[in-house]
Amino acid sequence: MDVGTIIAGLLTLAILSFLYRDNIVYKFAESLLIGVSIGYVLVITWSNTLMDLLFEPLFDGDVLLVIPLTLGLFMLGRFHPKTVSLSRISIAVMIGSGAGVAIPTMMYHRTIKQLSASIAPLVSLDGAFNITGLVVLVGLISTLTYFYFSREHKGAVGKVAKLGTYFLMVFFGTTFGYTVMSRMSTFIGRMEFLLTDFLKLTQ
Repeated sequence: MDVGTIIAGLLTLAILSFLYRDNIVYKFAESLLIGVSIGYVLVITWSNTLMDLLFEPLFDGDVLLVIPLTLGLFMLGRFHPKTVSLSRISIAVMIGSGAGVAIPTMMYHRTIKQLSASIAPLVSLDGAFNITGLVVLVGLISTLTYFYFSREHKGAVGKVAKLGTYFLMVFFGTTFGYTVMSRMSTFIGRMEFLLTDFLKLTQ
């Protein structure tokens, strides 16, 4: 068994010790994880972002990179009251460019694609009935009816709105189930590592 496996196994047990109660071993492992993660991010940012994308091309003659370098230095102005106004320029550029990139992307993926999926034809070109499209259409109409508050939810409107709550509960349930299963998958992976690689109890 190599040293890396031993360290990983001990740290895994240290994290799992929190299931018993909060203790100093768990706090040590938690602090170590946070510290290593921050150190890893700093190294990756320095080598893959600053060096590869900024300093090396800048020294090779790409003078336009002086602009992002200057804006980055302006961000350090937040640490001094007299230069804090310079950081607002960088923040404004970052927010503006980020919104300019994000808004069309989010409009396409979260609005246009959702709309196109909601208006799928109920009958295909070969004459087959689209059951999935019907379920999507009923779910869309009933869910929108649930959020329609201009009329009291009574009679037919109330029944459709109640059907919308069922679709909402199915959505929230599947989302919660997916979250739980992803966490369980991580836990099972750790258990498999402990029993197979660390403790050698299974093959």
